[in-house]
Amino acid sequence: MTEVREREGKKGEYTVEPVENGGAEPLGKKVPLDGDGVSVGDGKGVKLKRQVGLISGIALIVGTMIGSGIFVSPKGVLTQTDSVGMSLVVWLLCGVLATMGALCYAELGCLIPKSGGEYYYLKDTFGNPVGFMLAWVTILMIKTSSLSIIALSFASYVLAPFFTGECATPVVIQKVLAASCIILIVFINCASVKWATAVQNFFTAAKLLALVIIIIVGFVKLIQGDVRYLTPSTSFQGSSTNVFAYGIAFYQGLWAYDGWNQLNYITEELVKPHRNLPLAIIIGIPLVTVLYLLVNIAYFTAMSPDELLQSGAVAVTLAQRTLGPMAWIIPLFVCCSTFGAANGSLFTSGRLTFVAAREGHMVEILSMVHVKRYTPFPALVFQSFIAILMLLPGDFESLVNYFSFAAWLFYGGTVAALLVLRYKHPEWHRPIKVPILIPIIVLIASVYLVIAPIIDEPALEYLFAFLFILAGLIFYVPFVHYKYVPPFMKHITVFFQLLLEVAPTSYFEPEEDEDA
Repeated sequence: MTEVREREGKKGEYTVEPVENGGAEPLGKKVPLDGDGVSVGDGKGVKLKRQVGLISGIALIVGTMIGSGIFVSPKGVLTQTDSVGMSLVVWLLCGVLATMGALCYAELGCLIPKSGGEYYYLKDTFGNPVGFMLAWVTILMIKTSSLSIIALSFASYVLAPFFTGECATPVVIQKVLAASCIILIVFINCASVKWATAVQNFFTAAKLLALVIIIIVGFVKLIQGDVRYLTPSTSFQGSSTNVFAYGIAFYQGLWAYDGWNQLNYITEELVKPHRNLPLAIIIGIPLVTVLYLLVNIAYFTAMSPDELLQSGAVAVTLAQRTLGPMAWIIPLFVCCSTFGAANGSLFTSGRLTFVAAREGHMVEILSMVHVKRYTPFPALVFQSFIAILMLLPGDFESLVNYFSFAAWLFYGGTVAALLVLRYKHPEWHRPIKVPILIPIIVLIASVYLVIAPIIDEPALEYLFAFLFILAGLIFYVPFVHYKYVPPFMKHITVFFQLLLEVAPTSYFEPEEDEDA
């Protein structure tokens, strides 16, 4: 079986040294490395490479944040705020909160330069059980179900032109197409990191082009004088005074901003992470915020608030009213947007599964990397398999909504980890250090976002979601804390290791000059 040993090479890279019992290589033999830390000569070394640059990092953030929501149904915020003006304010504040949260993550990502996002920040600060519970919920529910929903949205828009009028899209065909979408994406991600980032860059450009078209339409309508719903005297009329309703409005808006933390999931594959991580965040999230604001303004130039609330796909309604025979271009771009979001979602969630397994919080095979393609092959296949299984039941979107509060529970915990580390380890080198007021604001907002929806619309499902989180401890105690491994698991691990051509990996801290 393949064994991991520390060797001479660049820190911050994964390196393994396959050693078969009685094999061709004696124990302890040093394998020569090239300038990148890749073993040469015998070809047995393997690592995950730093291949994600600044542009690809920005594309990953923007591409995973912009899914189908801004095109299809931005009405959730308007429903809770009851006015155009307040809905725009909420969209702006959501962007500000996402930016502040991401800046906190940038500090943590440079302080703990490991892939996996919140997983390592919570684990290293509060201990193994907290890190395991995050991985348990995120891997088995939040990430996989979100990927399934994005794939279903993609299938819905692809099939829409073929099933018009009263002819509803057959559910079976929609789910088969969604599963095909996931299979194609996992093939791309398993084949090459460069392929995955190239796909992400292309589809991010496509969705940005779609937003620019909508914004241009809005500017034309503004020039023509269609501002009756956007004037200060009318836009704030009837604004809601229910404080907890605004919590749900923020929930809806922040769902569209979800993805602001995705770059932290691939820190170990990011070129010059101490430079590119904060820079990609500072560029990417404000860009999305400005685009979201301008797109919402464009919607209100073409339709009234009531018409927007009644529309099933707001961007399509705008296109039908303003683009004439070219209206088909918006549904096409929505397909591109959802496919790109699904690609980014799998790319990052696979890394979380990978690092959790590397720490012994998932089965060993999920911690291995393909020896030739340098991708976390088993973790990606596992994530996609769970996502496809989630396509089988009926309506599970509401389940994701109830688990969304868990996401902000962990976001708040992560920001609390930043404050704890500031207090316990002020001497640690921090390449980026945000003003203390920023994590405090994000922490307060996180507490509000966890509590407000439960108070405003209490449901038993929130309790079920919380119990599911705690249920992870049933598996944590025997398999992680006491490290019990069933005897048959070793045979399964070896079988899949040979079948998938994967090997274990180790982690080394990056050197200072690596970010120079």
